[in-house]
Amino acid sequence: MSGFAEDPLPEPPPSGPGLFGEPESPAPAAAPAPYRVLARKYRPTTFDDLIGQEAMVRILRNAFAQNRVAHAWMLTGVRGVGKTTTARIIARALNCVGPDGTGGPTADPCGVCPNCIAILADRHPDVIEMDAASRTGVDDMREVIDAARYRPLQARTKVFIVDEVHMLSRNAFNALLKTLEEPPPHVKFIFATTEIRKVPVTVLSRCQRFDLRRVSVAELTGQFGRIAAKEGVAVAPDALDLIARAADGSVRDGLSLLDQAIAQGAGGASIDGAAVADMLGLADRSAVFDLMEAVMAGRPDQALAITDRAHERGADLGLMLGDLLDLSHTLTRLKSVPALRDGNELPEAERTRGAALADRLTMPVLGRAWQMLLKGAQEAEQAPDRRAAVEMVLIRLCYVSDLPPPGELVRRLTDAPPAAAPRTPPTAPPPFDGGGARAVANGAAAVSAPDPAPSGPRLSSFRDVAMLVAEQREPLLHGLLLHAVHLVRFAPPVIELRPEPDAPRDLASRLAALLLDATGTRWTIALSREAGEPTLASQGQAADTARRAEAATHPLVQAILDAFPGAKIASVTDSRADAYGLVDTVPLTEEGDGREFAPLDAEDGDVLPPDAADSI
Repeated sequence: MSGFAEDPLPEPPPSGPGLFGEPESPAPAAAPAPYRVLARKYRPTTFDDLIGQEAMVRILRNAFAQNRVAHAWMLTGVRGVGKTTTARIIARALNCVGPDGTGGPTADPCGVCPNCIAILADRHPDVIEMDAASRTGVDDMREVIDAARYRPLQARTKVFIVDEVHMLSRNAFNALLKTLEEPPPHVKFIFATTEIRKVPVTVLSRCQRFDLRRVSVAELTGQFGRIAAKEGVAVAPDALDLIARAADGSVRDGLSLLDQAIAQGAGGASIDGAAVADMLGLADRSAVFDLMEAVMAGRPDQALAITDRAHERGADLGLMLGDLLDLSHTLTRLKSVPALRDGNELPEAERTRGAALADRLTMPVLGRAWQMLLKGAQEAEQAPDRRAAVEMVLIRLCYVSDLPPPGELVRRLTDAPPAAAPRTPPTAPPPFDGGGARAVANGAAAVSAPDPAPSGPRLSSFRDVAMLVAEQREPLLHGLLLHAVHLVRFAPPVIELRPEPDAPRDLASRLAALLLDATGTRWTIALSREAGEPTLASQGQAADTARRAEAATHPLVQAILDAFPGAKIASVTDSRADAYGLVDTVPLTEEGDGREFAPLDAEDGDVLPPDAADSI
């Protein structure tokens, strides 16, 4: 007898009635096979099964057909797009021997030879998978290097699949470099990563890189529909669309959500979009359209009623803001690419209801809504009360819905005819109060009839010319007038200039052509060698420096700077200054020029003297 107890042999099943005539015992029922999730059950096994990666599949097929198979590949992409699955298909393609055992490397592995079956079952001794997230050290790489020296046991090629390769340490990468550059002829490396930027360039340069793209919503919807049909489950198209959108380009994530939706619809009932929306915590798509129409129509009561109903159903209002962002982007695309209305890229709701909404909204309104929603989503993430933050964003959207966009406001102000101002006698110029807007009349001033409006813009100074160039949207020419031109003489319609040596030679002709188009008058731009005035940019800087120096000498400002050590004068603003920081020279009156600060003992309600201070 040996020193180990042997297991007793199982008794044979009874072949007839028992000893006392009792009926034969039924054979034990076979245990049901464990359930396999859809992501594993429908994992692609050939290149034809991969969806959304046509470019990579085409290159790999051509490489196998021409016998130009690389020794190392780098597969990158978001989670769940098929990086590891592609690596296993490549391993089978390298080691398939065909049904008769005589085949070579092929882009269409047979799936029935011993190598294909073993690789599919994850038990082939020559296909080694390792997770770099748990084996990050240099010793782990040394094991790979040592194993690469030996020939494969069963297969034609030994394949190392390293997942999440970006997790390897720097020393581990360095240890792998030499073997990766000149591997043995029987070794192939396949790396997969979601963070390609963390992989050293020295490793990338030794691999063929394939960027697996996100799978489109349309492709995911079609794939999930086919899988649901194979499972014998009825899933509504809008439900499939919601699952595909939530998957965000990941096939594995989408199949996990489809698994969850199928479990929710147990009993053979059809799975509709409302059920999937509840499962995902999303607002119903029709509710998102209703909400967009309410805020664009300026109806906050309707918008808040929709959010109340969504909140009662358990929807995340922060995700509802994200749905509005997505819808505003879709509407913008529909306006930019009208052909989308006739294609199959967008769901039916976007193509019909979305197209009608896009026709009613302008591009500036959609752009403004996008900016406000984007900022509001960030506010909602940081707010202590997420629901309150979302509702405040929606209310703001409602109250700006009837406001014209900034571009329209500028156009209205530009096109509006200027109001006729009363003319004062030349012997009594209007005094300024610091803002240049208050005129004091000492007695009755005669008002003459306004002059007829000129046919073109009135240019009374060289600064007016520069402003006209800016309004004509000529930024390059405007910059030259600011920084590269010195005014020698301005006598309309003659302008005499001294350009800087590096100024373009056609500056004068370009300026003359613009003035002719804008004013209808032929201007003469003469070039001179006289020094002329400083450039407009230099004059503006000098004026700003003078304002700062004057403000710094004021007792009130000095007291503030003494009370707050480290404080600085950020800027000094003169409301009379134009876009270049310059003020027109006006005759001084007895009331002063309006550049003094209020006295230190002034109290609220006191009438400021004419020498009122400009803001600092």
